[in-house]
Amino acid sequence: MFRIRRGTTASIAVASGLALAALFAGAPSGVAAAHPTPRPAAPQAGAVHYVRSHGHVYRVETHGRHGVIPMRGARGDAVRRQVGRAPADSTLVYNGGPVQHQVSVYLVFWGNQWDSDSNGVEQYQTDLFNGLGTSSDSWSTVTSQYTDSSGQGPSFGGSVLGGTWVDDSAPAPANAQQSDIAAEADAAASHFGVGGPDVQIVVMSPSGTSPDGFPNSGFCAWHDYDGNVSYTNMPYVLDAGSGCGAGSVANQLDGFSIVGGHEYAESLTDPQPSSGWVASDGEEDGDLCAWQNLGTISLPTGDFAMQPTWSNAAGGCAMSG
Repeated sequence: MFRIRRGTTASIAVASGLALAALFAGAPSGVAAAHPTPRPAAPQAGAVHYVRSHGHVYRVETHGRHGVIPMRGARGDAVRRQVGRAPADSTLVYNGGPVQHQVSVYLVFWGNQWDSDSNGVEQYQTDLFNGLGTSSDSWSTVTSQYTDSSGQGPSFGGSVLGGTWVDDSAPAPANAQQSDIAAEADAAASHFGVGGPDVQIVVMSPSGTSPDGFPNSGFCAWHDYDGNVSYTNMPYVLDAGSGCGAGSVANQLDGFSIVGGHEYAESLTDPQPSSGWVASDGEEDGDLCAWQNLGTISLPTGDFAMQPTWSNAAGGCAMSG
């Protein structure tokens, strides 16, 4: 079993006084094709912040909140209205940027609050990502159809889990801003000594905290990138109850795998939003199937609740590919 590494490095997140990036980046439109001609990816200018964390000052760039999985119910409906979501073209179009070819996912459990968590979330998420990418995983392979300009798409030859770190020598902030979350992702990348377009950092916030306004902002999670490292803001979704998937399929931890899987799949196909694969209204492969036809996938590390993701090849939401 993959052992969770506990950290010894201090974590001090200081909120930047600068304004955050625009709430959602606009998406390109166009006629989708089975193998569309790549359009040049236009790098998005981000908002620059300087955040003190782990004894360093990190320069981070935020580009907005992408692949937002809204809560079920009234709060989630408000998020959908805010971003103007309507029924999409439901075909993903390639925009010339990278996809992740051989991903490594690194989990950082942010704050010493995790030392007293009794719900088993650390092990559940570790087991999920330790099982994804193995030969038993036909869920991740739905994304393999989405290639970039190199002609390569995501491929899987073993567990995608690169490592875990419990950053527990200080509390996680009660109200982390997006810049703080980006800085923690950068600190995790430094801790693991990793970087590059095939890296995902998942910043897991502890119970009782409100990263980027969760749960009152109506979302369960989102992803962005800083430099060339993709990262996910993963709140303690159990604090939102059924609004973020608790008890949707099997047990109270369902939301962690449903929401975590949603952002993982989107980061595979659009790691630097929105230069990868997106629909005409900006939605990504997870968005088009959010909260639909929830089911269970069986991995060597256990059974996990999951949503399907969009498959251009199948013309709909798919649980395997």
